[in-house]
Amino acid sequence: MKKILALFLATLYLICAAMHSDAAAPPAKVVITPASFSEREGILIVAQNQGFFRKHNLDVQLVLMPNAPIAFSALSAGESQFYFGTTSGTSLGAVINGLDGVFVAGFINKLIGAFAVGKDIKTPNDLKGKQIGVASLGGGNWMFTMLAFDHWGLDPKRDNISFRVIGNTGVRAQSIAGGVIAGSILGYTFASNLKRDGYPILADLADLNIPFQDSALYTRKSFLNQHPDVVENVLRAMLDAISFIQDPANKNAVLKSLTQWLRLTKTEDAVEGYEFMRKLYTKRIYPTVDGIRNSIRVLGTTNEKFKGLKAEELIDDRIVRKLEKEGAF
Repeated sequence: MKKILALFLATLYLICAAMHSDAAAPPAKVVITPASFSEREGILIVAQNQGFFRKHNLDVQLVLMPNAPIAFSALSAGESQFYFGTTSGTSLGAVINGLDGVFVAGFINKLIGAFAVGKDIKTPNDLKGKQIGVASLGGGNWMFTMLAFDHWGLDPKRDNISFRVIGNTGVRAQSIAGGVIAGSILGYTFASNLKRDGYPILADLADLNIPFQDSALYTRKSFLNQHPDVVENVLRAMLDAISFIQDPANKNAVLKSLTQWLRLTKTEDAVEGYEFMRKLYTKRIYPTVDGIRNSIRVLGTTNEKFKGLKAEELIDDRIVRKLEKEGAF
């Protein structure tokens, strides 16, 4: 009997020691690099400010990159673990060039954004012969623009539409107001401010219902295979952030985070972006095959290499499937 009791106590000690060891495990250090400066990234800021990353044992550093190519350089070099962004010439081109990249979750699965224009632009045809501002050539903002043009039957080459690399959404908004460019796709917050000053919104792209993998979490297959627990915990934190954002009781806290992120001087200027976040973030965070396929189709008209990509091979939703099975959403 004494031997059995001793064995039981020894086993109990080992279990408790293991539990203590797990509890004392240091947070996993993670770098996430968005390359867009809009309310799209609000989910990351809320997850950070509300402690949801810490809750899931993560030490997350959010690093805003000037553009997608620089963000992918960091991912390729192992300086970051995740890119938060869209299907674009950059994210898909990285795969063509050998990066083992996949989308592990999708948070907005259609084309969104406000196509803000100068006061002399009334219809999409008025963009012919004009200069359009983008954040970078081949990046997400350029991709949004190409999909909008495709929807309207515009061809930049045929219609003499040129692209000018301007910078983030705030700088592009200023460039429209200053007459430097004829238009650009902006986040809703900055577009709303322009609209108040009399500048037209040619279209809310969300109303066009164009399938597109917009805001998504992208990582390397090798990282996912080696650290599935880290990927899972990042997604759990982001699901917590969506729940927090969608609860009207948290409006002031979300507005505060968004105002901070967008460097706005007045909280009321963030209201449009807040409403966008509540409306368009989805808790069913599966990446969209149709949206990625649509990007491949458009990019294939500019470079034949893109036609060899298969949307299904650019997605790894094993963690999302696990979370859904557990009832996380």
